[in-house]
Amino acid sequence: MSYQRPKGTADILPGQSELWQQVETIARTVLERYRYREVRTPLFESREVFTRSSGETSDIVTKEMYDFADKGDRMMALRPEGTAGVVRAYVENKLFGPEFAKPYKVYYMGSMFRYERPQSGRQREFHQIGVEAFGSNSPALDAEVIALAEDLLTAMGAKSLKVAINSLGDPESRAAYHQALIDYLTPFKDELSHDSQVRLTKNPLRVLDSKDKHDQEIVANAPKILDYLTPVAKAHFDTVKALLEALGLTYEVDPDMVRGLDYYNHTIFEVMSNDPVFGGGYTTILGGGRYNGLVEELGGPETPGVGFAMGVERLMLLMQGQEVAGDLPVYIVTISEDATVAAAQLAHAIRLQGFAVDLDYMGRKPKAQFKSANKENAKLVMTLGESELEAGTVSVKNMATGAQESINQADIVNDFKAVFAQLTEAE
Repeated sequence: MSYQRPKGTADILPGQSELWQQVETIARTVLERYRYREVRTPLFESREVFTRSSGETSDIVTKEMYDFADKGDRMMALRPEGTAGVVRAYVENKLFGPEFAKPYKVYYMGSMFRYERPQSGRQREFHQIGVEAFGSNSPALDAEVIALAEDLLTAMGAKSLKVAINSLGDPESRAAYHQALIDYLTPFKDELSHDSQVRLTKNPLRVLDSKDKHDQEIVANAPKILDYLTPVAKAHFDTVKALLEALGLTYEVDPDMVRGLDYYNHTIFEVMSNDPVFGGGYTTILGGGRYNGLVEELGGPETPGVGFAMGVERLMLLMQGQEVAGDLPVYIVTISEDATVAAAQLAHAIRLQGFAVDLDYMGRKPKAQFKSANKENAKLVMTLGESELEAGTVSVKNMATGAQESINQADIVNDFKAVFAQLTEAE
């Protein structure tokens, strides 16, 4: 029987995994510069964590979530996004307490799961890097999070970026807009798709996010949320825009933008790229916004929040063709079978001192071993044969300069860092 990976998943193999590691390293550096610290939450949660946060009418809950009953007949779900689990952890661990500094800033990295049609940059198991900041209503935090999003993608080497923002307003704004949408859409009810007919009564804002072409034609002339903002909500959005301008960030206001999850309010944003790798047009790489009310929805005290999530697979499309430097500090070549033990001992001693080493385990001739050293871009090649074993030395060649020296094995065991610096200083 032939076994294959599940549809919509991918094997990240050596040669690819190094680039993923580089992305994660860059992300940690940028995120920690903004004083975010890592949180790790379970890959699965109670199904209700996601239905309460994402909304019963969202595509995630109705169509895409991997849910199941466990052996205790509890309904569980693989996480389809990161925010809900982080909020649950924030509430359960009482991170809202006075002993914790506000805003409470965290970031996460890891797999998410949605049952949808696999396509380029979108898989059923996909990966996100995201941030959440709890405890502040300040529009300055909204602006900082947007600046962080662009900074993060720029640090990854992403180009042709566009930042789009909108406001979904406060509860009063949403209530007024809710009614305006119902009044506009009701005459078209029989023309709407089945999903949108259901959403019309439960959450008409979700109709705006429909992928159905006829639904999109209908909502093209629908009222805009920006026309229904209360003075307080408008002031918040105006301040965010002014702060972005003060920071020198270019942005566009997109009055038609809505987010795919029900918990967003006030500022929402997306960062997109029209890089040719996406086949034309702008593609969203990162999206987020403010979600005041979500902490209360999951049983916590009234706590504002703001954050974003970045799709790593889409970012990887932008990074195609990039290579991670894979130079190997040392390769040990054995010329005689008797040298196997000494080579293993030297390799172990060098690794304990923090350097990577490789050597032959296939019984190949010295010439083939030297080819392997070249292929792995070894900086130094150590050669062990009978004469070196008798003298307690090793012949070391600097592959960049061609210089070759005989070094005592004891010196390598005692302080390889000094030996390495001595042998490579002329490069």
